[in-house]
Parts: sequence; C-alpha cells; structure tokens
Amino acid sequence: MSYGKTSYVCLPCRASYKQPYDRDRPHRTCPRCAEPLIHVGSAFAAPPRRDIAAWRALSVLLHAGVRFNKSCCGGPGYRPRTLREVRERMAYARRTGEPFARALVRDDVP
Repeated sequence: MSYGKTSYVCLPCRASYKQPYDRDRPHRTCPRCAEPLIHVGSAFAAPPRRDIAAWRALSVLLHAGVRFNKSCCGGPGYRPRTLREVRERMAYARRTGEPFARALVRDDVP
C-alpha cells in the first residue's frame, strides 16, 4: 500500500519538498545545498521564499518541535505565521511557565 506524500523543509534554502514518507529512510538531504531536510508533516503549506519573516517564524516553530501533522478533523490547528505572534506566545510562556511548544500552538493568548 502506498502512502501519501509529506513535506520536508530546508531552512537555509527556504525550500519545501513533497516526498513519499518512507520509514526505512527517515533522513533526507536537500537537493540544492545537501543539508539535512526537516520532516514537517503532511498538512504543511510553505510561505513564499521571499517572505523572510515568515521563514524565521517557521524556524522558531520547527526548532521548538512543532510540526504540521493532520488530525482526524482536518489540518494541524493554529500555527503562528508572523514573528509578532511568536513573540507574544514566547512572552506568555515565560509569564505563565507553560511549555514553549504548547504556547506556540495556542489559539488565543490571554
């Protein structure tokens, strides 16, 4: 049985690649720069390559361990798209002691 494709990202190149997921070959390399690709999930939509701020926000999400996997009811849920939204959630996490990855995927910051 073949599985659907999933997304892999190269942060230095600001590029996204859809490839079949293979459990036997979990590590992929970027065809442009040969750096390791990061598996981001099947519900990922890449920002435009020129949108450097969106790629910086994405970098913070990925380094915090946040991925874009589909759930039973649709997409991955809320993910911040701007650095301002990331900073708001970082401040909230520091203030409340909530784990950083959980604060990043929160819909509303009180």
